[in-house]
Amino acid sequence: MHSASHRNPVLLIHGIFINSAVFHKMSAYLTELGWDVHALDLPIHDTTQGLEQMAERVADYANNKFGREQPLDIVGFSMGGLVSRYYVQRLGGIERVERLVAISSPHNGTWTANCLESLTSVQMRPGSAFLKDLNGDAGMLERLNFTSIWTDWDFIIVPAASSQMPVGKEVKVPVFAHPLMLWHPKTLEAVAETLRVPVKPDRQLVRTLERQK
Repeated sequence: MHSASHRNPVLLIHGIFINSAVFHKMSAYLTELGWDVHALDLPIHDTTQGLEQMAERVADYANNKFGREQPLDIVGFSMGGLVSRYYVQRLGGIERVERLVAISSPHNGTWTANCLESLTSVQMRPGSAFLKDLNGDAGMLERLNFTSIWTDWDFIIVPAASSQMPVGKEVKVPVFAHPLMLWHPKTLEAVAETLRVPVKPDRQLVRTLERQK
């Protein structure tokens, strides 16, 4: 049994044009099930900041809120999935994040980003230097429990299959439209199920050895 007392804190990372309030239903749902849920607001209105700087905000929040040793789980929505991946893959988050859930994230870019000129939008275009670099060593995500949740009927992530990844677990849900991904029962159930998955044995061994020091 995965008791609430042994669960990691869960950090929710939002997408572009929105803030942490978008997680109100998911936060309430996970809290009711026993998780300690947190969210932060990214500086989405500062068009000079890229996904790297937003990931630094995640790193700072995690260190200040939980300390540097506390394992945690992250759920990133849309752009938030890329921000979370950068934190994990480039800023040391791989050493403490045990479960990473990306919901409708443009891992391979989205054509809708061509309609905008902000730095983050440029980085989310198909074939961008940012995505090529991040996907170049996506295999490191196998070290943790990585899950991509997506829908065929997204309309913001175009093509919708851009949310698929060659690593980790994939969950496709029958949800119509991008914003509804955070509210639909199927998504909420998929997130909770993913957060219940036991930590990979090798990571659990490392944690055990660290506690014994």
